[in-house]
Amino acid sequence: MGALFGYYAAADDGDAARAVVREDGRPAGTGYDALVVKGVDPVVDLLPVEALVTGRTAGDVEADPRHGHMVGMAGDGEVVSVSLTDSLRDSLARFDRNQLADVAREWATSGVFGPEADTSGLTGFLMDLAALAEKASVRRQRLYCWICL
Repeated sequence: MGALFGYYAAADDGDAARAVVREDGRPAGTGYDALVVKGVDPVVDLLPVEALVTGRTAGDVEADPRHGHMVGMAGDGEVVSVSLTDSLRDSLARFDRNQLADVAREWATSGVFGPEADTSGLTGFLMDLAALAEKASVRRQRLYCWICL
């Protein structure tokens, strides 16, 4: 079946952990604005996007302590939550939506996807992620991703 990735916004790391460490038995991410996708890992696959929209090098992004920092884990790791960088949130929130198709085309050729990557699907994902980032920025929230294996 493959992994599912749920991008969401939360007030802080503790709040983000509660999205996956559930005491109410509900599915991960319930009650949070979320964008659920397959095949877009926040640490590896989103790295080229972050470099493109922030202007930071891949090395700088990887050195950011919020890049892929684990904030919560359910069970034996069936579901984990990791943080995204604030620079990605801020840059996506301000990014010109008309240029996201260009970012998607560059992302599709970055080597993280196969040779027949669906650029329209990637553009749609980036539009949705940018909308989530904008909401998070206005609400002074941070971005996270839960990963369900």
